[in-house]
Amino acid sequence: MAGRKKTAAAGGSTKQKKEQEQYLISELDQYLFGQGTHYDIFRKLGAHPMTYQGKKGTAFAVWAPNAKSVHVIGTFNEWDETSHKMIRRDPLGIYELFVPDIGEGELYKFLIETQNGQKLYKADPFANSAEFRPGTASKIADISKIHWSDSTWMTAREKFVPDQSPISIYEVHPGSWKKHPHGEDEPGFYNYRELAPVLTDYVKRMGYTHVELMGIAEHPFDGSWGYQVTGYYAPTSRYGTPEDFAYFVNYLHKHKIGIILDWVPAHFPKDAQGLADFDGTCLFEYADPRKGEHPDWGTKVFDYAKNEVKNFLIGNAIYWVEQFHIDGLRVDAVASMLYLDYGRDAGQWVPNKYGGNKNLEAIEFFKHLNSLMLGRYPGIMMIAEESTAWPKVTGKPEDDGLGFSMKWNMGWMHDFLEYMKLDPYFRSYNHNKMTFSMTYAYAEKYILVLSHDEVVHLKCSMLNKMPGEYEDKFANLKAGYSFMMGHPGKKLLFMGQEFGQLREWSEERELDWYLLAEEKHQQLQSYVAALQHLYTKNKAMYELDCQPEGFEWINADDAYRSIFSFVRHSADGKNNLLFVINFTPVPRPDYRVGVPRRKQYRLILNSDEFQYGGSGKEQPEVYKAVKGECDGRPYSFAYDLPAYGVAVFKF
Repeated sequence: MAGRKKTAAAGGSTKQKKEQEQYLISELDQYLFGQGTHYDIFRKLGAHPMTYQGKKGTAFAVWAPNAKSVHVIGTFNEWDETSHKMIRRDPLGIYELFVPDIGEGELYKFLIETQNGQKLYKADPFANSAEFRPGTASKIADISKIHWSDSTWMTAREKFVPDQSPISIYEVHPGSWKKHPHGEDEPGFYNYRELAPVLTDYVKRMGYTHVELMGIAEHPFDGSWGYQVTGYYAPTSRYGTPEDFAYFVNYLHKHKIGIILDWVPAHFPKDAQGLADFDGTCLFEYADPRKGEHPDWGTKVFDYAKNEVKNFLIGNAIYWVEQFHIDGLRVDAVASMLYLDYGRDAGQWVPNKYGGNKNLEAIEFFKHLNSLMLGRYPGIMMIAEESTAWPKVTGKPEDDGLGFSMKWNMGWMHDFLEYMKLDPYFRSYNHNKMTFSMTYAYAEKYILVLSHDEVVHLKCSMLNKMPGEYEDKFANLKAGYSFMMGHPGKKLLFMGQEFGQLREWSEERELDWYLLAEEKHQQLQSYVAALQHLYTKNKAMYELDCQPEGFEWINADDAYRSIFSFVRHSADGKNNLLFVINFTPVPRPDYRVGVPRRKQYRLILNSDEFQYGGSGKEQPEVYKAVKGECDGRPYSFAYDLPAYGVAVFKF
């Protein structure tokens, strides 16, 4: 077999070389790639099973302009370093080769000989599949054969308007959401196909609208959670094949669940098989280490000045949306891209041409990326994880904005968690931590997040951040989640926090599902599900999220009692919602709330119900507002507000 394959090598024969003169990489391909506008570049570079001149085989192509020579080696030629020399295409230095009689499943790498004679064994930057870790080879895959049956979802998505729609995201790390029983040497991962129905059933029951997946692009180290990527175009083999991943997406779409991927264009690791020093030079990264390395993370920074590098990244965003029907990308570590001095001390960074700390190349990259993605694919989302006060992150590029659909609201998250950690006695002195976010709530299009980053590295789980005795922690968390759901902005909650995970999250083990054998955890889970369904079923909760008309404080100043009351308005003025939330263990049986209209107010969510872990005390369902000033409103009604009580009324 090895002998047969070696005779098919295309490296030695003059005839074979001539046959390939006009083969795959055209002058137009090179021109567009050099301009940074070859948006289908992933169809040309990489490994693509095909029929060429009547022969079945695989076409390989790789960008390595500074290499002395490139060979493709793999299981098909017993990793022979001499048999399959690739043909160079100038002016860009793309190497290509068609190898007959090989196809899906073969492992391969590019052997790059540098100008000084060094040999580098590189995985394919455009590979669609990869060897299961700790192996580092690429694997030939044919994603053109994937069958899709989610046309109903895809058609509806074109009319999806994120600003005016319910978006409640369940952030999931697939490798640790659930695991099979396993031994020390087995990871116990669910395959994408196994995960699809189990996760779908849970997400539907809990009322989430979207799943955000961590760590889908191939990465060598589990402990990086997928944020140090070596295979940008390959769904990780930890959970199966590209076809398995497509099945997962198809399945969730059929059940009307959107899928967002974490996407990491900010940096990449130094692993020998990866992008770093790819052809013996700084090809994908900035050459100057003051720009090209992250001191905090020990990683390389993409060179956003190079058209081919920008094309690699923009093509990758297109690839996930186009080839795998992904509904949105959450862009990781945006601030680290925007600021040249991010994580660097004085003297460790290079100012821009105006002497400032803004990375002008990254800014232009974002404008190009977001304009293209949101223009090409109506209804998808580009979401920025941006932790500073950079202006106009979700502003239009033509108005000097970055063009994102949404931005994570890190300021709200920080203030909210600081408040929730406090003993209720001290909350009255920190009341503004909960109200301050409304002073900038419409500066951007926000997602309120309680992400994985908040429940790792000794930060405690959400439940264990809460003050008080065991039962108080649950009551506090219910009140906190209620405030989050009522506050303007889309929502994101990390897996496990919906049922009160006690331990911090670890990628090494599954969530502590056994806790659901305990009543308190069941009750918290039921309450979060009730909140989620309240959110998705009431337009007042989401359709005016990005407009001041959608939210109105009733009383933002009740610091002494640590009670917050506010209204969420619907666009048509019907079915508005009144929230009253008590953040102390002190019941207020005489609580009176001011209201804007002389209407009936129907209690639709009461955290004190027995099913949610409350006292179960019966409350009237309907309250009639009476004339009489309260909270600066002309009408009011009285309500028996329990300790840590949450009440939501529809009017």
